[in-house]
Amino acid sequence: MTALVPASWGLLALIHVMPALALFQPALLTRLYGVEPGGAAYLLLHHRAALFLGIVVLCVWAALSAPARPVAAVVTGISMIAFLLLYWQAGSPAALRTIAIADLVGLVPLAVVTWNVIRA
Repeated sequence: MTALVPASWGLLALIHVMPALALFQPALLTRLYGVEPGGAAYLLLHHRAALFLGIVVLCVWAALSAPARPVAAVVTGISMIAFLLLYWQAGSPAALRTIAIADLVGLVPLAVVTWNVIRA
């Protein structure tokens, strides 16, 4: 279990790296979400990339530091679970299926780290 927790945090960070990279490579926003530059949605998604960078940083921090884990678990869990619920409520749009699958897969390491936080 000792190595599983940091590895799970690493997996969670990896899941969020691609959308976070869009902060530095805005063209990824069009590739990932099909949104063209210049509109309000593009700006919001570009800002969303900054928030994902925050999640990546939190996950890496949590992998290295146990005191960071409760906050990181809450923030990461809110992000992933909220997206999945919103995706489902929106009728599971095909354009966002890959993101939903990534978040579904991410629920496994999220469960590991959350259990670790609860046990501590």
